[in-house]
Amino acid sequence: MAELNELIMEQLHWFVVVMVMIILILWITVMVQGFKLRKMRRRYEAMMAGSGVEDLESLLVNLKIQVDQAEESQNRHQTMLESITKELKGMKSKVGIIRYNAFGERGNDMSFSLAILSEHEDGVVLTGLHNRESSYVYAKPVEKGESKYPLSPEEKEAVNLARQDG
Repeated sequence: MAELNELIMEQLHWFVVVMVMIILILWITVMVQGFKLRKMRRRYEAMMAGSGVEDLESLLVNLKIQVDQAEESQNRHQTMLESITKELKGMKSKVGIIRYNAFGERGNDMSFSLAILSEHEDGVVLTGLHNRESSYVYAKPVEKGESKYPLSPEEKEAVNLARQDG
């Protein structure tokens, strides 16, 4: 046992040197980690400074609520946009007009045929026949580019012009 004690005493100075080095390495590591932690804390405090909340969890919950509200609003807007687009296709936006002299005698091109159609080619053809003594206005419905009433050549031309307007 005395030999063991003597061996330990001879190597004790190396053991102390190794322990001091380990303590020094650990102390340097603690200092570096402390520096990183202070830097992270400053960045965290700067991030939280203008948010009006005390912790990151509250901030994330508030952001999640805001994102959900924005998504809900975006979905409502998308639905409204689709509805408006569908309605616009049904609006009468294609127009074709032909002016002509219906009676061929006296006068000039005072008669007309006006076609007003939607994207689905539904609408109306208005025809106005004018001469010196009288004038007449006729309306004929149009569905899918066709009318159940016979169309004059001028009315057909007005419908074809309206079809080309899109």
